[in-house]
Amino acid sequence: MSARAMEWNDGRWTREPASTRVDGDTLVVTAVEASDYWRTTHYGFVHDDGHGLLADWPAGSAFEVSFDASALTGLYDQAGILLFAGDELWVKAGLEVSDGVLHLGAVVTDGVSDWSMAPVPEWVGEVVTIRASRGGVAGDAITLRARTATSGWRTLRVAPFTGGAAQAGPMICAPMRADLAVRFTRWVLTDGDVDLHEDPPLG
Repeated sequence: MSARAMEWNDGRWTREPASTRVDGDTLVVTAVEASDYWRTTHYGFVHDDGHGLLADWPAGSAFEVSFDASALTGLYDQAGILLFAGDELWVKAGLEVSDGVLHLGAVVTDGVSDWSMAPVPEWVGEVVTIRASRGGVAGDAITLRARTATSGWRTLRVAPFTGGAAQAGPMICAPMRADLAVRFTRWVLTDGDVDLHEDPPLG
């Protein structure tokens, strides 16, 4: 498969954002206040009202989503990629502000959610790319990676995921405020990872 740049109108929103605006090749998305994705773990609540712009995600391929992290300044501000196979089977991966620090993280959900994260304060203000690849020996796993223009790829997570039908695309959530607007700069469907320990092309 050769890399294919997705058009912003190739996907459908899981929930319409407060606003969207195409600006040249980029898409500026403003989230609805209190939007989020989470299921049960630790907090006991279920949130399924975040914003994901989803298109079909073939097995053996990868999606990459790039965005400007400058707007992520408030508690729990989030942007990245959503991988979706059902209301109780989904993954969100990207950047999130927690305790005043920018973190790279993922929430993997199969009935209930878990959350892994690591601080990346050096990525503040950078354009960040999140990559999700479907594959593995059994075809029912994902590999999540992230990079900036200067960092090179960092492997974030290897997790189980359905080998069946799924969708993926840009994600934004704003649990705590009404004015989070993120500029997405790139959305690409490309070849899946060749090997867990071999970095994909920078693209």
